[in-house]
Amino acid sequence: MAGIFKFKQFDVDQDGCAMKINTDGVLLGALADADQPQTILDIGTGTGVIALMLAQRFTNAKIDAVEIDQSAAETAGRNFNNSPFAERMNLYPVGFEQFFESNPAKKYDLIVSNPPFYINSLKSPQAKRELAKHADNDFFKNLIYYASKHLNDRGVMCLILPLDTVVRVKDIAFKNGLFIQKATSVLSYQDAEPHREIIVLSSDSDKATNDKFVIYASPKIYTEQYQETLKDFFTIF
Repeated sequence: MAGIFKFKQFDVDQDGCAMKINTDGVLLGALADADQPQTILDIGTGTGVIALMLAQRFTNAKIDAVEIDQSAAETAGRNFNNSPFAERMNLYPVGFEQFFESNPAKKYDLIVSNPPFYINSLKSPQAKRELAKHADNDFFKNLIYYASKHLNDRGVMCLILPLDTVVRVKDIAFKNGLFIQKATSVLSYQDAEPHREIIVLSSDSDKATNDKFVIYASPKIYTEQYQETLKDFFTIF
Protein backbone atom coordinates (compact mmCIF):
# COMPACT_ATOMS: atom_id res chain seq x y z
CA MET A 1 0.00 0.00 0.00
CA ALA A 2 1.22 3.46 -0.93
CA GLY A 3 0.65 4.89 2.55
CA ILE A 4 2.78 2.28 4.32
CA PHE A 5 6.37 3.19 5.26
CA LYS A 6 8.32 0.03 6.04
CA PHE A 7 11.03 0.08 8.69
CA LYS A 8 13.21 -2.90 9.57
CA GLN A 9 11.20 -3.92 12.63
CA PHE A 10 7.82 -2.25 12.10
CA ASP A 11 5.56 -0.61 9.52
CA VAL A 12 3.97 2.82 9.70
CA ASP A 13 0.64 3.51 8.04
CA GLN A 14 0.42 7.26 7.32
CA ASP A 15 -3.25 7.30 6.32
CA GLY A 16 -5.19 10.13 7.93
CA CYS A 17 -2.10 11.95 9.21
CA ALA A 18 -1.51 15.53 8.09
CA MET A 19 2.18 15.32 8.95
CA LYS A 20 3.84 12.42 7.18
CA ILE A 21 7.10 10.75 8.16
CA ASN A 22 9.88 13.31 7.74
CA THR A 23 13.54 13.88 8.53
CA ASP A 24 12.81 15.85 11.70
CA GLY A 25 10.80 13.01 13.18
CA VAL A 26 13.17 10.17 12.38
CA LEU A 27 16.17 12.14 13.64
CA LEU A 28 14.44 12.79 16.93
CA GLY A 29 13.42 9.15 17.18
CA ALA A 30 16.99 8.03 16.58
CA LEU A 31 18.83 10.64 18.65
CA ALA A 32 16.59 11.37 21.66
CA ASP A 33 18.30 9.82 24.63
CA ALA A 34 18.12 9.40 28.39
CA ASP A 35 19.77 7.23 31.01
CA GLN A 36 18.05 3.86 30.52
CA PRO A 37 14.53 5.33 30.38
CA GLN A 38 11.76 3.15 31.72
CA THR A 39 8.93 5.59 31.01
CA ILE A 40 8.65 7.66 27.81
CA LEU A 41 6.06 10.13 26.55
CA ASP A 42 5.72 11.29 22.91
CA ILE A 43 3.67 14.50 22.65
CA GLY A 44 1.94 14.98 19.30
CA THR A 45 2.80 11.52 18.04
CA GLY A 46 1.22 11.89 14.58
CA THR A 47 1.82 8.58 12.78
CA GLY A 48 3.50 7.24 15.92
CA VAL A 49 6.88 6.84 14.22
CA ILE A 50 8.95 8.52 16.96
CA ALA A 51 7.28 6.45 19.69
CA LEU A 52 7.85 3.28 17.67
CA MET A 53 11.53 4.07 17.13
CA LEU A 54 11.95 4.69 20.84
CA ALA A 55 10.17 1.43 21.62
CA GLN A 56 12.66 -0.37 19.39
CA ARG A 57 15.66 1.37 20.96
CA PHE A 58 14.63 1.07 24.62
CA THR A 59 13.38 -2.47 24.96
CA ASN A 60 12.31 -2.20 28.61
CA ALA A 61 10.53 1.13 28.36
CA LYS A 62 6.79 1.69 28.55
CA ILE A 63 5.70 4.36 26.10
CA ASP A 64 2.72 6.70 26.20
CA ALA A 65 1.81 8.89 23.23
CA VAL A 66 -0.74 11.69 22.92
CA GLU A 67 -2.30 13.02 19.73
CA ILE A 68 -5.09 15.60 19.60
CA ASP A 69 -6.04 15.00 15.95
CA GLN A 70 -8.54 12.14 16.03
CA SER A 71 -7.73 10.75 12.59
CA ALA A 72 -3.99 10.72 13.30
CA ALA A 73 -4.62 9.21 16.74
CA GLU A 74 -6.57 6.34 15.18
CA THR A 75 -3.76 5.71 12.71
CA ALA A 76 -1.07 5.82 15.39
CA GLY A 77 -3.07 3.45 17.54
CA ARG A 78 -3.25 0.94 14.71
CA ASN A 79 0.47 1.31 14.09
CA PHE A 80 1.19 0.61 17.75
CA ASN A 81 -1.11 -2.41 17.84
CA ASN A 82 0.43 -3.86 14.67
CA SER A 83 4.00 -3.47 15.95
CA PRO A 84 6.14 -5.96 17.91
CA PHE A 85 6.07 -3.47 20.80
CA ALA A 86 2.28 -3.26 21.20
CA GLU A 87 2.18 -4.44 24.81
CA ARG A 88 4.44 -1.57 25.90
CA MET A 89 2.65 1.24 24.01
CA ASN A 90 -0.41 3.32 24.88
CA LEU A 91 -2.13 5.94 22.72
CA TYR A 92 -4.19 8.77 24.24
CA PRO A 93 -6.36 10.68 21.72
CA VAL A 94 -6.30 13.99 23.62
CA GLY A 95 -4.25 17.16 23.85
CA PHE A 96 -1.26 17.09 26.19
CA GLU A 97 -2.88 19.54 28.61
CA GLN A 98 -5.89 17.27 29.08
CA PHE A 99 -3.63 14.23 29.32
CA PHE A 100 -1.53 15.72 32.10
CA GLU A 101 -4.56 17.07 33.95
CA SER A 102 -6.13 13.59 33.84
CA ASN A 103 -2.89 11.88 34.90
CA PRO A 104 -1.36 14.13 37.56
CA ALA A 105 0.82 11.39 39.07
CA LYS A 106 2.51 10.27 35.85
CA LYS A 107 6.25 10.93 35.64
CA TYR A 108 8.63 10.24 32.77
CA ASP A 109 12.31 9.59 32.27
CA LEU A 110 12.07 10.91 28.70
CA ILE A 111 9.56 13.26 27.07
CA VAL A 112 9.92 13.91 23.34
CA SER A 113 8.10 16.11 20.86
CA ASN A 114 8.41 17.20 17.25
CA PRO A 115 6.05 20.10 17.91
CA PRO A 116 4.28 22.76 15.86
CA PHE A 117 6.87 25.43 15.27
CA TYR A 118 5.54 28.23 13.10
CA ILE A 119 5.00 30.57 16.03
CA ASN A 120 2.70 33.48 15.11
CA SER A 121 3.22 32.75 11.42
CA LEU A 122 0.76 32.90 8.55
CA LYS A 123 -1.85 30.19 8.72
CA SER A 124 -1.71 27.17 6.44
CA PRO A 125 -4.65 26.91 4.03
CA GLN A 126 -5.00 23.27 4.98
CA ALA A 127 -6.75 22.91 8.31
CA LYS A 128 -5.17 19.59 9.34
CA ARG A 129 -1.66 20.77 8.56
CA GLU A 130 -2.40 23.99 10.44
CA LEU A 131 -3.37 21.95 13.50
CA ALA A 132 -0.27 19.80 13.18
CA LYS A 133 2.40 22.45 12.56
CA HIS A 134 1.23 25.86 13.82
CA ALA A 135 1.48 27.20 17.34
CA ASP A 136 2.01 30.42 19.18
CA ASN A 137 3.98 31.18 22.30
CA ASP A 138 1.18 29.89 24.54
CA PHE A 139 1.64 26.42 23.07
CA PHE A 140 5.28 26.26 24.13
CA LYS A 141 4.58 27.88 27.48
CA ASN A 142 2.07 25.13 28.23
CA LEU A 143 4.23 22.38 26.77
CA ILE A 144 7.29 23.27 28.83
CA TYR A 145 5.26 23.99 31.97
CA TYR A 146 3.54 20.60 31.97
CA ALA A 147 6.69 18.73 30.98
CA SER A 148 8.64 20.32 33.83
CA LYS A 149 6.04 18.99 36.30
CA HIS A 150 6.02 15.47 34.85
CA LEU A 151 9.72 14.68 34.46
CA ASN A 152 11.39 12.40 36.97
CA ASP A 153 14.28 13.89 38.93
CA ARG A 154 16.80 12.79 36.31
CA GLY A 155 14.36 12.97 33.42
CA VAL A 156 14.97 14.86 30.20
CA MET A 157 12.88 16.42 27.45
CA CYS A 158 14.04 16.31 23.82
CA LEU A 159 12.67 18.62 21.13
CA ILE A 160 13.57 19.29 17.50
CA LEU A 161 13.00 22.92 16.52
CA PRO A 162 13.98 25.67 14.07
CA LEU A 163 16.73 27.87 15.46
CA ASP A 164 14.58 30.96 16.06
CA THR A 165 12.11 28.86 18.05
CA VAL A 166 14.95 27.44 20.17
CA VAL A 167 15.69 30.95 21.46
CA ARG A 168 12.12 31.38 22.68
CA VAL A 169 11.88 27.88 24.11
CA LYS A 170 15.16 28.29 26.00
CA ASP A 171 13.73 31.34 27.79
CA ILE A 172 10.46 29.55 28.59
CA ALA A 173 12.37 26.52 29.87
CA PHE A 174 14.54 28.66 32.15
CA LYS A 175 11.41 30.17 33.72
CA ASN A 176 10.22 26.62 34.47
CA GLY A 177 13.49 25.39 35.98
CA LEU A 178 14.74 23.57 32.88
CA PHE A 179 18.04 24.12 31.11
CA ILE A 180 19.54 23.03 27.81
CA GLN A 181 21.91 20.13 28.49
CA LYS A 182 22.78 19.42 24.89
CA ALA A 183 22.16 21.13 21.57
CA THR A 184 22.67 19.32 18.26
CA SER A 185 22.69 21.53 15.18
CA VAL A 186 21.19 19.81 12.13
CA LEU A 187 22.65 20.76 8.74
CA SER A 188 21.72 19.59 5.26
CA TYR A 189 25.40 19.76 4.17
CA GLN A 190 28.71 20.20 5.95
CA ASP A 191 29.11 23.83 4.83
CA ALA A 192 25.44 24.78 5.17
CA GLU A 193 23.84 26.80 7.92
CA PRO A 194 21.90 24.80 10.53
CA HIS A 195 18.16 24.64 9.91
CA ARG A 196 17.08 22.66 12.97
CA GLU A 197 18.34 22.02 16.47
CA ILE A 198 17.69 19.08 18.73
CA ILE A 199 17.75 20.28 22.33
CA VAL A 200 17.82 18.27 25.54
CA LEU A 201 16.22 19.95 28.56
CA SER A 202 16.57 18.93 32.19
CA SER A 203 16.71 20.43 35.67
CA ASP A 204 20.52 20.17 35.61
CA SER A 205 21.98 23.66 35.19
CA ASP A 206 25.44 22.52 34.07
CA LYS A 207 26.78 24.12 30.90
CA ALA A 208 25.35 22.66 27.71
CA THR A 209 27.36 20.57 25.28
CA ASN A 210 27.09 21.21 21.55
CA ASP A 211 27.57 19.07 18.46
CA LYS A 212 26.26 18.89 14.90
CA PHE A 213 24.56 16.41 12.63
CA VAL A 214 25.04 16.53 8.83
CA ILE A 215 22.47 14.78 6.65
CA TYR A 216 23.96 14.81 3.13
CA ALA A 217 27.52 14.30 1.87
CA SER A 218 26.36 15.43 -1.60
CA PRO A 219 22.96 15.69 -3.30
CA LYS A 220 20.92 12.53 -2.58
CA ILE A 221 23.94 10.88 -0.89
CA TYR A 222 23.64 10.49 2.86
CA THR A 223 26.58 11.02 5.19
CA GLU A 224 28.07 8.10 7.07
CA GLN A 225 26.80 9.82 10.22
CA TYR A 226 23.22 9.70 8.95
CA GLN A 227 23.51 6.12 7.71
CA GLU A 228 25.02 4.92 10.98
CA THR A 229 22.29 6.65 12.98
CA LEU A 230 19.40 5.24 10.92
CA LYS A 231 20.81 1.84 9.96
CA ASP A 232 18.78 -0.02 12.57
CA PHE A 233 15.58 1.48 11.18
CA PHE A 234 15.73 2.15 7.43
CA THR A 235 15.63 -0.74 5.00
CA ILE A 236 17.85 1.17 2.53
CA PHE A 237 20.85 0.90 4.86
